[in-house]
Amino acid sequence: MKRRDFLRSVGAVSASLALSKPDHLLADGTPSDNWRTFEVKTRVEVLNAAGATRVWLPAGVLSETAFQKTLSNDFSAEGGKAQIVRNRADGLGIVSAEFPTGAKPVLTLTTRVATRDYAVDLTSSGTVPKADRAELAHYLRPTKLLPTSGIVKDTATEITRTAKTDIEKARAIYEWIVDNTFRDPKTRGCGVGDIRFMLESRDLGGKCADLNALYVGLARAAGLPARDAYGVRIASSKLGYKSLGTSSENISKAQHCRAEVYIGTHGWVPVDPADVRKVVLEEPPGNRPLGDDMVKRARARLFGSWEMNWMAYNFAHDVELPGSAGAPIGFFMYPQAETADGRLDSLDPDNFRYEITSRETTA
Repeated sequence: MKRRDFLRSVGAVSASLALSKPDHLLADGTPSDNWRTFEVKTRVEVLNAAGATRVWLPAGVLSETAFQKTLSNDFSAEGGKAQIVRNRADGLGIVSAEFPTGAKPVLTLTTRVATRDYAVDLTSSGTVPKADRAELAHYLRPTKLLPTSGIVKDTATEITRTAKTDIEKARAIYEWIVDNTFRDPKTRGCGVGDIRFMLESRDLGGKCADLNALYVGLARAAGLPARDAYGVRIASSKLGYKSLGTSSENISKAQHCRAEVYIGTHGWVPVDPADVRKVVLEEPPGNRPLGDDMVKRARARLFGSWEMNWMAYNFAHDVELPGSAGAPIGFFMYPQAETADGRLDSLDPDNFRYEITSRETTA
């Protein structure tokens, strides 16, 4: 994309803002009372262990959100020892296991979680209590892959230059992401989330950890607290989207990152521009135009609501794995392991050998 066209598209989105009531999951903008309960099991086996081996799993520990309650985390590291390490600020739970030389490194984790569909009606006046100031500051900070200065700040300023309210700013960034990015099927896993590189290179393709990270970084640069929510799809979609759910109980490759933005009058608002782009690319018959009815429905729905056939792990960036000899990771959504030979490829579940399964335990 040429810079002239890049900036022209920014202005076009900002100038055409119109806040309408989206096609929410719930008409009144409140959480559903219909909690669904799931059992999510993760089993990791390190095949070619060398020396002492460490394994880390993301554990669902969120219990204070409107869309999810963690009921339990049970884990076992036969032949080794394991503990759960928490970071409350990022809703982060890490099951950290260590196996001595000669042991067969196998770690299992069973998480029971309750979820419910969630929507926020941004056309209402909104009267939610203001969040803690320190919490909001935490979700305005730059991180290694989400800087808020330079080209990120310049782009955010241009996108939101005609927006008069925080809702309009949040919406402008969302619409710009949908209009200017694309889902790249060649991207490994969920992507890296290096937003400065994306903007400087004008390569705005990727997957959810790229596109939704771009939303979060631009929102923070525009002065809006925002956060990535790293998790995994745990059930099929009941809303008619084959691409936005699972097709079997095996969810080993179903990781998905979402995003939230904080609006003072409405609290944390769910968004997911990356899934709009997933509908464009993958919803049968594939390569749908933005003007397609199914795409338009997804675009309206995913600014302000989530279908909770998905479980959140955490909101963390620049994650230090306890006891690791390696560098921090940009985000924690996949099982990780490390032997004396170094860190294993977390995107290779067959050779690393991990399996994640999910089943609904109540209707």
